[in-house]
This record gives sequence, structure tokens and C-alpha cells, in this order.
Amino acid sequence: MLARHQDPIAAIATAPGRGAVGIVRVSGHGLLPLVQALTGRTLVPRHATYGPFLGADGLPIDQGLALYFPAPHSYTGEDVLELQAHGGPVVLQLLLARCLQAAGEGALPGLRLAEPGEFTERAFLNDKLDLAQAEAVADLIDASTEAAARSAVRSLSGAFSTHITALRDQLIALRMLVEATLDFPEEEIDFLEKADARGRLDRLAAQLATVLDTAQQGALLREGLKVVIAGQPNAGKSSLLNALAGAELAIVTPIPGTTRDKVSETLQIEGVPVHIIDTAGLRSDEEASDQVERIGIARSWEAIAEADAVLLLHDLTRCDDPVYTAADRAIEARLPERQRQRLVHVFNKVDAAPAGRLEAALADLSRAQGDSGSAPQALGLSAKTHTGLQVLRETLLALAGWHASPEGVFIARTRHLKALRQARDHLAHARAWAAQADTALDLLAEELRLAHDALGEITGAYTPDDLLGDIFTRFCIGK
Repeated sequence: MLARHQDPIAAIATAPGRGAVGIVRVSGHGLLPLVQALTGRTLVPRHATYGPFLGADGLPIDQGLALYFPAPHSYTGEDVLELQAHGGPVVLQLLLARCLQAAGEGALPGLRLAEPGEFTERAFLNDKLDLAQAEAVADLIDASTEAAARSAVRSLSGAFSTHITALRDQLIALRMLVEATLDFPEEEIDFLEKADARGRLDRLAAQLATVLDTAQQGALLREGLKVVIAGQPNAGKSSLLNALAGAELAIVTPIPGTTRDKVSETLQIEGVPVHIIDTAGLRSDEEASDQVERIGIARSWEAIAEADAVLLLHDLTRCDDPVYTAADRAIEARLPERQRQRLVHVFNKVDAAPAGRLEAALADLSRAQGDSGSAPQALGLSAKTHTGLQVLRETLLALAGWHASPEGVFIARTRHLKALRQARDHLAHARAWAAQADTALDLLAEELRLAHDALGEITGAYTPDDLLGDIFTRFCIGK
């Protein structure tokens, strides 16, 4: 533990701005003198006590509730004092300044302002939370949908950690058997047969695959899916954004080039956050009406390059125009390879197109892409009448890889997925070594160790200090 982790810390624990109640939190060892200086009394542990918070002159700064949590039965595992006052920013700043002043006068030497995430970091370092649970605290605060919030609560309660611990326990048992065989070769233990090592490895790999799949669903709940609506001017991109959002977010006119810059909205589909980005109509610089539109088109391509999925919108009423169709094909050809793999062709204005036009457009698209080896993802809809919107929503979820119910999913991060994939790969190598007739037990043992370490990074059993710093500095101050 670093020296700074021994310092007592203080911070305002509620969000900036005005509110009914605001909280000032202090954590450290030996807080009783500070409690006496601020409240003028001895507090009953874990009981809310109403009374004045005293300034240096003995006069009240405010009236509120004081709670004292002696170590180790507190959020951080240290002594914790919480002052719940009226939620005005000036009042809270006065209380925080009084805490630091009283500490400087001898009530709590060394008290300093907390860094972002330092209270939760203390909880992790004092074994009140593991690292996955600590990250779930921030994920719960940042949750953008109800499903994401519920999944973060599940991770905070230890659902994710329980799965990881179970996998690690099985790995430990396997490592013990392998390394015992290495240490005592004279015993001639037929490890692979008698200990059912291959069967254990197969079952462990299957369980890890299930956890990885659930974690991928949780990461999708946390991060969401970034979807860009692209296409030529007047294809109905802004109308589609408005239809999906259920609100008039973007200006819609028949004038080409109306949308000059990106318009974004986050909505949820079955609890999954979907970040929809409407872009300026794509056409050549020569066709653009002015420099502003050209800049908007450049930004559209930048958004497309960063998208998880692209909806290429076609105006079905113009799909019989060879010039228009050729321009659509040129847009598709310019898409980055990654985006072509996650591209949905959306034929808009089915309500205004002649009968049979959609079927003909879909057939033309299939013929044009016949050499690609895979059928294009395509559908028809009307942004005006909302026909086909539900099919589009379902297509987006399938494109994102969502196939679970939010119930039972735990929140996960990119680093968790990376660690799980590393563990999966090391287990695959271990299974390959175990399958050989003349097993190289030392290499098998090394792959098991690496898989074990990868899983340990998730809960913090094996985590570099620089990673801890990166994780906790992203928290808000006072948490």
C-alpha cells in the first residue's frame, strides 16, 4: 500500500449544484477527535444524530445529520464520518473547509482532499470490494438505461466476481495436480487419466465460454452500440432519426444539404443503449452547395469510420434512377472494410414507392453483391409511417450480438473481455498440450498459470498499480 493510502481524506460526496441534501465524507483512522470538533458530542456508531455542525468559533455552520462508522464496518474499511447537510454548494464548501481546519488544529493530522475515486479505492485496498465490484460502482453511477443499472447492481453485489472466483478455484485445483506430478515424477502418477485432466479442462473451457458470452452482453449494456445513419441527401436520414427517437430532434426539409453536421441521440432497445448519429447527406465536393456542407460531409465520413454499425439509407422512390443508384453504390464502395461487415441497407419511403419497387431493389442489391459470398443485410421501412421500425430495431440488436435477457446479465468492461479472452486462449493451448500422447506437463502448467493470472486481473488479485490508477481516477471525487 502506498504512503498516500495512509492519509485521512475528505471530500464532498454529492454531485455539484444545489439539492435538498449534500454530503461531506471523511475517511481515515482515529476520527473521534474530528467528530468531537465538528459536532461537539460523541456519536453512537451507525446511528444518525441530528444537530449543529460547528465552526471554529463554536457557532453552527448548518444543522443536519452526522453518521459515524468505525473501522472495519464502513464503506472504505476505515473510520468514516458523513455529514449530511443542506445541499447548497456554499454550505458544503464551508463544511469541507471546517473539516480541514479542525484537522490542521490537531483533530486529524494529515487530512487532505480526496482524489477522484479514492474512497472506493480504499474499499478495494481494504478488501471491502474486489476490483470488478469497485468498477461496478462507477458503472452504476454512469448507467444510461435501467437494464445497465440493474446489471451494474448485480456486478456490485458480486455476481460477476462469483463466476470468476469459481473459474479460478478450478484452475487452482488443476494447477496443483499438474505441479504435483512435476514435483514427484517418481510417484508415476498418471495425471491425465486418473485426475480426468482432459475432462476438467473441457468443462472449464465450456464454463469460461459461457461467462465470456454473458460478459460480452454486459459490456454491450455498458458501452452501447454506435450506429451511423448515412446516405445521399433527402433519403430520409433525419426523419429516421426522429422516428427512432420518437421526437423531432433533427430539422427535416426537402432542401438537399439541410443537415450540415452530426445530430446524435441515445435511445434504448430492450435495455441496450443505442447511440444514433444522423449525418450530412453524402455527395461529392463538386455537388456540395458551399464550404459548410463540404465540412459536414467530411465529418460524416469521420463518424462512419468510428461506427459500430452503419445504416445506409436509400430513397426507394429514386431507386429506378441509374444515376442515383450508381451514387449509392459509390458510397458503399468507399466504406471502410470494418463497416462493410456491419452494414444494413435500409430502403426508406416504402409508403410512397410503387408496388414491387422494394422487391426489385432488394433483388438488384443481391445481384450487385453476388460475388461477395454473403447476402447483404437489407430491409424496407417508412420513417414517415413507422412501418418496419421494429424490424430495424431487432436487426440492430442482432448486429450488436445481443441475444440475452437483461435479467441475469452483469455489467462488464473492455478490460474484462480482454482478460477473459486471454484466459480462453491459454486454456485452448493447455487443452492442446493435454491432448498429446506424450504430454509436456511443464508447458501445460505454464498455460494454466497464465490463464489463472488473466482471470486474477479481473478481480484485482493480480493487477499492476498503474492499472489501478487508471481505473480509479475515472471516478468522481467523493466516491
